[in-house]
Amino acid sequence: MTTTLLPPLKFTPLVKPVPWGGRNLMTLFGKSLPAGVPCGESWEVVDLPDNQSVVREGPLASRDLAWLVAQRREELLGEAELLMGRFPVLFKLLDAAQTLSVQVHPDEDACRRLGVGARPKTEAWYILRAEAGARLYVGLAEGVTTNEFRRAIDAGQVEPLLRAVEVEPGDFVYLPSGTLHAIGAGIVLAEIQQSSDTTYRVFDWNRVGLDGKPRALHVDQALESIHFDISGKPPHALPLSGRPGIRCPAFGFERAGLGVGCETPLDAGRPRIVCCVEGTGQISQTGERPVPLKPGETCLVPACRAESLMSEKGGTFLLIRV
Repeated sequence: MTTTLLPPLKFTPLVKPVPWGGRNLMTLFGKSLPAGVPCGESWEVVDLPDNQSVVREGPLASRDLAWLVAQRREELLGEAELLMGRFPVLFKLLDAAQTLSVQVHPDEDACRRLGVGARPKTEAWYILRAEAGARLYVGLAEGVTTNEFRRAIDAGQVEPLLRAVEVEPGDFVYLPSGTLHAIGAGIVLAEIQQSSDTTYRVFDWNRVGLDGKPRALHVDQALESIHFDISGKPPHALPLSGRPGIRCPAFGFERAGLGVGCETPLDAGRPRIVCCVEGTGQISQTGERPVPLKPGETCLVPACRAESLMSEKGGTFLLIRV
C-alpha cells in the first residue's frame, strides 16, 4: 500500500532536433542539446506511446508518466480526466529559428471522420521571445474557400492566403483544434496542448528535413480538419484569477509575476504544471525541502498536493491547470 504522498515531479526534458530549430533552448534555458543539429522543441511533460516524460530525481526517479497514470492515478489526476487513456495535456518549449510548416490539428469531429489513430489537439502559446516584426500565421484570409486553398497548395503559393499576426513577448495566443497555423521565424514560445501528436502539414516552405528529403504533407487530412471561418487570433475566455492568460475546456494557462518574497497558492484537486520563465522560485512540499525552479525548468504538481509557489528574489511563471 502506498503511504507517501505523490511529490511534485520534475522530468527529464525530451529535446527534438528539427530543421526549423536553433540553439535558443540552450542559451536561454540551459537545455542540453546535441551538437551540430538544429533543435526546436523541449518536451517538458508528455504521455504518448513513443514519447514519455521520465522522473529525473527523488524516490520515483526512472518512472515514466504512463506508469504514474496507471499506478497513482487518483493522486496524480484528482478531478481531471484522461484524454483517450493518456495524461490529458502536453507541455513544451519551442525555438523557431525558421518558420514552421503550415499545419492543422483535428477536432473531435474530424478525428471521428479520419480515424486511424487521430487525436484532437487544442493548444495555446505564450510568447517568450520575439524578434522585431516576428509574426505568426493564424487562420486564412477572410473568404478563402477549400478549392482556392487546394489550388494554392498545389502551386506552392500558400503564404498570400494566410492571416499574419505580429506578436511580442508576453502575448498569449489561443488555437482551438481546426485552426490552420504556423509559427514564424525569430520566436521562442511555450506551448500547452491536448495530449496528441496528430499534425497535418499542408505546406513546408519547399525545404527538406534533416535527412535531406522533403517532409511528408497531409493535404487531404488537413482539408478535412481546417475550420475555414477562423481568420486571425481566435477569441478566448480569461482566467478566473484575473491574471493574463487563457481559459478553455481543455486547460487553464496563465502568467504569474511574483515580486520579491511573494507567493501564490497552488490549490489541490487537479494537476498543475509550473514553468519558470524568468527569475527563480520554489514549490513548497509539506514536511520536506521545497522544489527549486530556475528559468526553463518545469514541475508537475499532482492533484493531491495543496502547495505554494514562492519566489525570494522575484520571478515570472507559467501556470497550467488541467
